[in-house]
Amino acid sequence: MYNRTKAIEYALKWADGRNSIYSDFTKMGGDCTNFVSQALHAGGIEMDFTPLGWYYVNLNSRAPAWSGVNEFYNFATENTSLRGVRAKEVDINQIEEGDVVQLGDGTRFYHSLFVTNIADNTFDGIFITAHDFDSKNRRLSTYVFETARFLHILN
Repeated sequence: MYNRTKAIEYALKWADGRNSIYSDFTKMGGDCTNFVSQALHAGGIEMDFTPLGWYYVNLNSRAPAWSGVNEFYNFATENTSLRGVRAKEVDINQIEEGDVVQLGDGTRFYHSLFVTNIADNTFDGIFITAHDFDSKNRRLSTYVFETARFLHILN
C-alpha cells in the first residue's frame, strides 16, 4: 500500500541531492521522472519487473517508465497490475500530497514533479519537489509551462 508520508519524506530528503543507489539522469535527458519514481518506490510501491514494467536495477537494467516522462504516464495510467505505479489523470481539484504533476509545452510533456504540500488546489497553492532544477516545496505557479496534467496515485 502506498504511504504518501514516506514518499514525501523521501522527496524532501533528496530534493537537493542524489541518492547513490540510483543513477543521476540529469545529463542524460533529465532526472525528474527518475526522482519521482524513487519517491513513489520509497512510499512502498512495488516495482514491476515485467519487460514493459516500472523498475530500476541499475543504469542498464531499468524500464523506460522509471525515468521517461511520457513512458511513466502511459505505464501508470494503463497499469492494472498490483505491481508498479498506478495512477489516473485528474482535475487540479483532486490532486493530493504524494501525487505527480507533469508539465508540457502544448506539443509534448517534458517534466515530472512530485507534490509535497498543498495549501489549496490552485497553481499557487500546490507545492512541488523536483530534480533537474532542484526544488523543495516550490510553488507550482513559479514554473513556466503551457499545460499541466495531474496524476493521482491509486496504489
